[in-house]
Amino acid sequence: MRIAVIGGRYKNEGQLTRIARAAGYELEFEEGHMRGRGMDGIRAAITRSRLVVIVTDVNSHGAVHTAKKAARQLDRPTLIIQNFGAARLSRLLEALERRQQVSVEDRVDELRLASGAR
Repeated sequence: MRIAVIGGRYKNEGQLTRIARAAGYELEFEEGHMRGRGMDGIRAAITRSRLVVIVTDVNSHGAVHTAKKAARQLDRPTLIIQNFGAARLSRLLEALERRQQVSVEDRVDELRLASGAR
């Protein structure tokens, strides 16, 4: 699953990318600039992603608004946070894994019920 991170340049992009890759995820960083083709870059990153993380500490109000609007139009779930680092990413990935496990278990239960198995 690809996760778009909208906002800023990160000194630890390499570390964040390795953490995500080890958990089976891919990060795409978009700086969130509004000048020039910045809005197009934000929208393109969101289009390619299944989840959008919008970092408010390093983004302008316009970039946050643009990212939220694009995510809403493209029906992408968003996480709006003040800052983003290795610890926050690890917690996010753990939460996604727990959510995915619950979802899979629910689907298995639904299939059992639908098939008449107990």
